[in-house]
This record gives sequence, structure tokens and C-alpha cells, in this order.
Amino acid sequence: MEKKTGTIFTGIKEYLLIALGLLLYSIGWVVFLIPNGLVGGGVTGISAIIYYMTGFQVSYSFFIINIILLAFALKILGKTFGLKTVYAIFAVTLFLKFLPGIIPPELIQDIAIENGKLLSAIIGGACAGAGIAITFTQGGSSGGTDIIALIINKYRNISPGRLILMMDIIIIGSAILIPTEGSLGSRVATIIYGYVLIGVTSYTIDLILSGARQSIQIFIFSKNHEEIADRITTLGRGVTVIDAMGWFTKQHGKVLMVIVRRTESNFVFKIVREIDKNAFLSVGNVMGVYGQGFDEMKK
Repeated sequence: MEKKTGTIFTGIKEYLLIALGLLLYSIGWVVFLIPNGLVGGGVTGISAIIYYMTGFQVSYSFFIINIILLAFALKILGKTFGLKTVYAIFAVTLFLKFLPGIIPPELIQDIAIENGKLLSAIIGGACAGAGIAITFTQGGSSGGTDIIALIINKYRNISPGRLILMMDIIIIGSAILIPTEGSLGSRVATIIYGYVLIGVTSYTIDLILSGARQSIQIFIFSKNHEEIADRITTLGRGVTVIDAMGWFTKQHGKVLMVIVRRTESNFVFKIVREIDKNAFLSVGNVMGVYGQGFDEMKK
């Protein structure tokens, strides 16, 4: 019963975090990008172009295109991913439709339009990237090119941010071929702002994802190594015991080697402090950790 309750709580937490990430993503578009006539990448960028040309609402075209892409993702990424993505698509659609009526136009004028397109592209890209990254960490997606990026990332060790960047460059660059109002120079400027936008978005995605997945390696030197090792294993992490000898004292002892996520390191430090305040620790960053409890090795 307790395990089932914990599973339900974890599921609710995941969906709430996905909603938070998608809200942040939508705010980036509604507040900073669309009011400035900026073109971004992904399905939202395509929808924005359609809106600028025809007046067809961004939320509607976003929903239609994503439903088509979702049909391909369900088979490849599984039903669990599909459920979260359906949830995400509906959430973004609702946010894009109703946020413009909730956020005061005066606020958008003050913080976005009056600050210019360049600053709006940077802030909007950071908001969108942070929102996508938060959604990725919970196994979800905001749809569109995110779906394609996660499909490729399932089989290749290529960062989702880099994949999205490559696809978005093509999408934004193709906007030059679409007849719109304004001179050629203004369209080129819009495309340049779009490239700045997706650069910031891609960097933000990788920055947040690498922080969430970053691991560290800890060596622990303590006479109470057995008690420390037993406590650390309660975190669900393994401990390797290494035979060692202090050259100064010529005494034999044991060294514990532990690899954990950076977010788990405080729990390890707390355990060591409680058991042996005189313990000696060495901590180093690890570039990649693959295996049970960490990342999966891919082709």
C-alpha cells in the first residue's frame, strides 16, 4: 500500500513539473516572441509563421501538427511517453490560447516590446529552453521537434539540445522563402533574431539537462567504512571497497568509492559527517556514467 501511494505521488509530481515547464515555455512565446513578430523553431515556430501570414491562431495549428507527429512517437517511444506528450500538447495548446487574455497587454508592452527584439529573443529563448528541459527531465515533451529529438536520442548519444538546434536552423532559414509583409532586409533580420533565439534555447536545454544528470565520484577514507557503506547503500547506490595503505603511517585500511548524481551528494556528505567527522573525502566530476541507476549505453 505504501509503495502504491509513493508511485501515485511520484506520478502526480511528474505531471505537475511538466505543467510548470510547459507554462514557462508558453510564457516565453506569448510574452516575448509572438508580440515582437519573432520566428522560432519547432512546431510553435511553424505555427507562428502561419499566424503572421494568415491570422490563424497559433494554438490551433500547434495542436493539429503535433497530433500528426504524436502518431509516429507512440509506437517508437512507448505508451507512457505518449500519455505524457498528449498531456503536454493539450497543456501547451491551452496555455497558448488563454495566456494572451490573462497577461495584461501593458505588461507585455513594458517588458517585451519596449525592450526590443534582441532582448526579447534572448529572454524568450531562455524561458522556452528552461521549460523544455524541465519537461524532458520528467520524461515528457512539448511536442514537435522535441519528439523527433527524443526519438533519435533514444538510439544515439546526441544531446537533445543539439538535435533541436539543427532542425530549428532549417525551419527558421526556410522562412525566407515564404512571402510576408515587409522588405527583404526585415525578413533577414527576423531570421537572424530567430537564430539567436534557438541558440539561447539550445544552450539552456543542455545546461539544465547536464546539471540534472551530472555525476560525481567520491573517495571516502574512514575507519568506520563499514557503517558508512551500509548507510550509503540505503540511497540505492552501490559502494566499492578498495584495499589501501597509508604510506606515512604504513597502516592498512579501506577506501570507499561511490558514484552518485550531484543532487545526491549532500546525502552522502551528511551520512559521513554523522558517522565520522574526521573522515577524509575526495570529490571529482565524472564526464559520463553508464549502467544500472545511471545513463544507458546507446549505439
